[in-house]
Amino acid sequence: MTTIGLIGSGKIGSTVARLAVAAGYDVVLSNSRGPETLRELVDELGPHARAATPAEAGEAGDLVVVTIPLGKYREVPVEPLAGKVVIDTNNYYPDRDGHFAPLDDESTTTSELLQEHLPTSNVIKGFNNIYFEHLLALARPAGSPERSALAIAGDDAEAKRAVIEFFDAIGYDTVDAGPLAEGWRYQRDTAAYAPVYASKGPEGWSKPAQVTKDTLKAALASSRRYAEMGAD
Repeated sequence: MTTIGLIGSGKIGSTVARLAVAAGYDVVLSNSRGPETLRELVDELGPHARAATPAEAGEAGDLVVVTIPLGKYREVPVEPLAGKVVIDTNNYYPDRDGHFAPLDDESTTTSELLQEHLPTSNVIKGFNNIYFEHLLALARPAGSPERSALAIAGDDAEAKRAVIEFFDAIGYDTVDAGPLAEGWRYQRDTAAYAPVYASKGPEGWSKPAQVTKDTLKAALASSRRYAEMGAD
């Protein structure tokens, strides 16, 4: 049985854990505050979940999800993730993360930064463009006409296949956006970011809507760089 290691167990991490356990995976959760702070979540998830340190979660995971604030990406343990497929959920929020010059001038992307930090891992960008509540609500079994799609970007074909298989198991189709450098197409504020799944108004997020492969492909194709948006 495949084990999913989670480095970060906040809103996205805990949601991925819930979907994974429901699909029959074992999960090993971690955060920066220690395993004891995850007791309630582990109890909720049941016998297929346990808490550990980030290094232990990375070591245990056949597939590892890194879901922490971007500003802390250098804290991700390197050696335990060697040879692993790593799903990166990061987004860049300068007010939260501080400024990263290579991201401000768009000479790189968030997932490329993590890949540089994890040179012996295969990083795949995923889960970063959907609100956590919608991620849980939109999951559908294979073959459902109401199934939605999630985007991935990465440089390794086998790693992509592993992530596509995982997405399928937890209820999603996949659209391959290309190499890791193309991950900007569904980063914050682009056409393929969270509003493609639902809109946010004065009363909060609207009811999540199905996003087919074709819908997501069109959104990815119409995404524009920040510099281009600012030039309007």
